[in-house]
Amino acid sequence: MEAKENAVRIQTSLLNPYEKKLLVWTAERLPRWVTSDMLTWFSLFGSVVIAAGYLFTNYHPAWLWLSSLGFILHWFGDSLDGTIARVRNQQRPLYGFYIDHNMDCVSEFFIFGGMGLSAYMHFWMGLLLFVVYLAMEVYVMICAHLKNEFKLTYGVFGPTELRVLMILLNTVWFFVEPLHDFSYSLTVGPLSGELFSLDLAGVVVFAVLCQMYFSSMIKDGRHFAALEPLKKNRD
Repeated sequence: MEAKENAVRIQTSLLNPYEKKLLVWTAERLPRWVTSDMLTWFSLFGSVVIAAGYLFTNYHPAWLWLSSLGFILHWFGDSLDGTIARVRNQQRPLYGFYIDHNMDCVSEFFIFGGMGLSAYMHFWMGLLLFVVYLAMEVYVMICAHLKNEFKLTYGVFGPTELRVLMILLNTVWFFVEPLHDFSYSLTVGPLSGELFSLDLAGVVVFAVLCQMYFSSMIKDGRHFAALEPLKKNRD
């Protein structure tokens, strides 16, 4: 993932120290014909695989394994496209920033849309997750321009940890059969409906993402307000 030119990359996730070494080691050994653009498109392909796997769970839960494979493919392309450019000293900050984040938005649509079309989640829940994740993506872009910081992670949690979490959830959903037909009736005021098993996990993830987004937004809002205090009108 290419950041805005000269922006400081902030990576504090749990797996980052190990992931960084693995990515550099892998990038140094990839054939010369493998390019950053190729890896970016490969990450998009991985998101399509994720969506297909979730969609086909309507026929059999074993398709969850295809989604898990898709998360690995997506990680490989999305994490290595910028790494291989830096290792080969072939950075193109403006082009990389443009193409990578446009592809990220499309990939996220496939991933969350695919989850919403699965047998275990309602489509509206997938869209809610897509919206809040996209809001966080926009927030990162804003900070890259206003603070010269490219925040790749929130605390110890980042995209790689999210992919690992989804693979673990897929594994649990496959082996725990009662989850396949699980539904929970929920009534909130005049609204009522059923939540599937993955909907419940989606509610938790949505709440965590919202907390990360709003706490960061409020913190940085105070920071910018202090930098530009309101001027008093002079009569």
